[in-house]
Amino acid sequence: MTHPGTPGAPGTSGPPGNHGPDGHTDRRPLRVGLVGYGLAGSVFHAPLISATEGLVLDTVVTADPERREQARTEFPDVRFVDTPDELWTRADELDLIVIASPNKTHVPIATAALHAGLAVVVDKPIAGTAAEARTLASLAEERGLLLSVFQNRRWDNDFLTLSRLVANGDLGDVQRFESRFERWRPQLKGGWRESGAPEEIGGLLYDLGSHVVDQALTLFGPAVRVYAESDVRRPGAEADDDTFIAITHANGVRSHLYVSATTAQLGPRFRVLGSAAGYVKYGLDPQEADLRKGRRPRAGTPWGVEPDALRGRLGAGESPVTGGGDPVETTPGDYPAFYEAIATALRDGTKPPVTAHEAAATLDVLEAARRSAREGVTITLEERS
Repeated sequence: MTHPGTPGAPGTSGPPGNHGPDGHTDRRPLRVGLVGYGLAGSVFHAPLISATEGLVLDTVVTADPERREQARTEFPDVRFVDTPDELWTRADELDLIVIASPNKTHVPIATAALHAGLAVVVDKPIAGTAAEARTLASLAEERGLLLSVFQNRRWDNDFLTLSRLVANGDLGDVQRFESRFERWRPQLKGGWRESGAPEEIGGLLYDLGSHVVDQALTLFGPAVRVYAESDVRRPGAEADDDTFIAITHANGVRSHLYVSATTAQLGPRFRVLGSAAGYVKYGLDPQEADLRKGRRPRAGTPWGVEPDALRGRLGAGESPVTGGGDPVETTPGDYPAFYEAIATALRDGTKPPVTAHEAAATLDVLEAARRSAREGVTITLEERS
């Protein structure tokens, strides 16, 4: 299954050990060290790495006994270390480091891994600032190493479907893209994701906002202006939990993006309006829920498929709520495609599925949104070549 093509920096070759002396690609399994086994590590990265042909989950970094036991139950052959520093001492035994630890650790761990000569995948956001992301990108390029960012929502079923509709011209010229990642979570869960401490890089702007902004830029290209409204609504909350971002793209498309934990009635995931038709889609891609339930992608088994009743609708002049428009077959979601592309990039030197430069462009928008919300102004972004 293919993923949406995106502009970005050229790919870099994998570790030297991936190629034999005769120049032919070495097809041995690529060994992966996973840093962190919380939500991101246990629900997303470990299962998807293990489901990818040619990748082996070799080592998990966690000092938590319960998390070790959880990982050992599903992956009996995995090794454990307490800290990332223990990985660098045996860097020659590994081919890829995946960083799924808290946001504030992403930059220092990625920097250390690249200095150790290892390819790196970082969970989003790659960094707290676009400047830090570009510094990491430059380091990876200088050392000839792959650096990619886990933006799994590019492989959501609804996003793949919308990408198809846009590419086929079914909407005409897209004028407005509305994207909502809304939840009803009136009670705080705690933890660093809800912390207001700047060093934690918490809050929904950098959490769910990383997804919706990345999707908007992937579909419609660079942003030139950004306006945002950001609120802290729940009692006792420290970080933003209800945020709106408006992007004007260089091609004239306007993206209206909503991320919230305080939405009592959920809106459509996508509402996309074009000169010929509109597309409205409700509901979330099923892959995260399936992974949380312990379901795993397996060859020959349907994955990322939702019931036909959840299909979005395409039409003009009628409301999809009352049955207007035509149901559109939803392309199955395909999170496994990310690590399949990573394995290919490591072996063949092809472009990674998401580049650090693309992640930096997303951070440009997030930083502008934070400033816009704080100052009540619209931010104009500088054009980058």
